[in-house]
Amino acid sequence: MKALQLFLLAVLTVVATGLETSQGRANDSKEGLGIVHYQPEQVHLAFGERTASEMVVTWSTRSLPPDLQVGMTTIVEYGLLEASGQSKLSQTARGTATKFVDGGRKKATQFIHRVTLRNLKPNSTYVYHCGSSYGWSSVFQFRTVPEASADWSPSLAIYGDMGNENAQSLARLQEETQRGMYDAIIHVGDFAYDMNTEDARVGDEFMRQIESVAAYLPYMVVPGNHEEKFNFSNYRARFSMPGGTENMFYSFDLGPVHFIGISTEVYYFLNYGVKSLVFQYEWLRQDLAKANLPENRRERPWIVLYGHRPMYCSNENDNDCTHSETLTRVGWPFVHMFGLEPLLYEFGVDVAIWAHEHSYERLWPIYDYKVLNGTLTDSPYEDPGAPVHLVTGSAGCKEGREPFKGKIPDWSAFHSQDYGYTRLRAHNRTHLHFEQVSDDQNGAIIDDFWLVKSKHGSYLH
Repeated sequence: MKALQLFLLAVLTVVATGLETSQGRANDSKEGLGIVHYQPEQVHLAFGERTASEMVVTWSTRSLPPDLQVGMTTIVEYGLLEASGQSKLSQTARGTATKFVDGGRKKATQFIHRVTLRNLKPNSTYVYHCGSSYGWSSVFQFRTVPEASADWSPSLAIYGDMGNENAQSLARLQEETQRGMYDAIIHVGDFAYDMNTEDARVGDEFMRQIESVAAYLPYMVVPGNHEEKFNFSNYRARFSMPGGTENMFYSFDLGPVHFIGISTEVYYFLNYGVKSLVFQYEWLRQDLAKANLPENRRERPWIVLYGHRPMYCSNENDNDCTHSETLTRVGWPFVHMFGLEPLLYEFGVDVAIWAHEHSYERLWPIYDYKVLNGTLTDSPYEDPGAPVHLVTGSAGCKEGREPFKGKIPDWSAFHSQDYGYTRLRAHNRTHLHFEQVSDDQNGAIIDDFWLVKSKHGSYLH
């Protein structure tokens, strides 16, 4: 009997080995080991073209499931969360999968899947998962914005320069996301340090890390200098911002705020050409002009612009924003073409938010190095005469903090080297509230101020 058992075991082993070898050959790919990876990962959300009724779900698979040819690979199943806490994934949306090849030595390949969920009900919670019959993600949920969103008070967390090493603020942001504290996230450039590193494995790791935030909230982004490699290819491929400009610049409305995200990098990486710089500048002028139409400014009076590299900063380093001729501020040297500060001033941008410096800094209302506080001595942020600039690049990263040394300029109102991030709450059409959270001090609020405006519009008047 024992000899028979051993014989049968040997036969089964040979059969299994043959099947495994056959399957390995069938699945052989550029990965070289015959291993396929159909399981969705790096799931994240973004607002669609219609902020109130569309959400874009983006994720990655290392391999492309074979059922793509019958149109069923890139799928999101979703449904409303019922009052009982139960939900059926009764609706299905389909999208597209694109092949992304990293520019590194190994030409690492993955497939980026995008599905837009349309005609969503306002002010409602949906549950969803994504994938195919070859593998599904975990089940996540998100909440849509109210229908009368201009009269709603959204809350956002805003930061830049986090990285996958020493992502100091991530744990607190994950916890606060799960507690429902935010309606969206804005990450102002510099993500993984760098996404292309180790043949894009560092980028993959970062996207997995933020899934516990980005799969539940729209994760809105703009590029930083650390995304530059291979003409920002990892950044362009991995995110799904509105506007059809490969995620480089766009705008969206949320509550009483018109948000504008731009790429400051078009001023610095001219080796990729000047077309993007000119295109963005003209687009921005048109977007601001539209936002300033009387009917639009009445509906959404606040304009908040964000980009990676600041126009002003007082860090002690040899950096562009410590010089008076900041490229984003004045444009090309000497000729001063395509400078952004005159646009912000002409079209009445209320707040400009930046990162890049690994610190936090709040400025007094400023234009061309002139402080233009509000008319009341004790209320500098009440009806100020210029935009308010914030630098919030201290979420954490392996490069450490930026020092402040020497004399701080008069236009700098507050600064801190603490790791942390910024909260914005748009209370209504007249009041914005900002807080700076210190992760070093266990979530303490180290800066807190209100921006109050009885009227909105150009500062030229």
